[in-house]
Amino acid sequence: MKTFVKILGPPIFKALKELEKVSVNMPDVCIMSSPISLRLSNELARDLDGYTGYSKKPIGHKGLEPRLPEFAWRYFNSSGILISRERCENIISNSGLSLGEYDFYFEWKEKPKQKNIEELIEKIDSVLLPLGCLYKLVTR
Repeated sequence: MKTFVKILGPPIFKALKELEKVSVNMPDVCIMSSPISLRLSNELARDLDGYTGYSKKPIGHKGLEPRLPEFAWRYFNSSGILISRERCENIISNSGLSLGEYDFYFEWKEKPKQKNIEELIEKIDSVLLPLGCLYKLVTR
């Protein structure tokens, strides 16, 4: 089950970075964001014959999955986001790069309870309110 987020106004990039920071401390989810998807496509597509960022194939297709922890380590550290090596093992979703119309998603490892969704909304509200961003949230 995934909770998709669509950022509805500026500053979109800052908002996505804030959501990434939130996710680091949520071990019950893995994530995908448009910046992660783009960088994965750019950095790793050359190693995959015929792969494009628009593929609906899982990231693990053709052996990419073992590279995700190292990618996560470089990605988060280059963004100035503190993350443990252990969290790098499972923070990036391996279910595919397709975000559709959304900018970010939290993929729940287990079906979330209403309380989990409410806590996530509170976290998102607290980091996006200072930025003045509005957002749309869909869990399915």
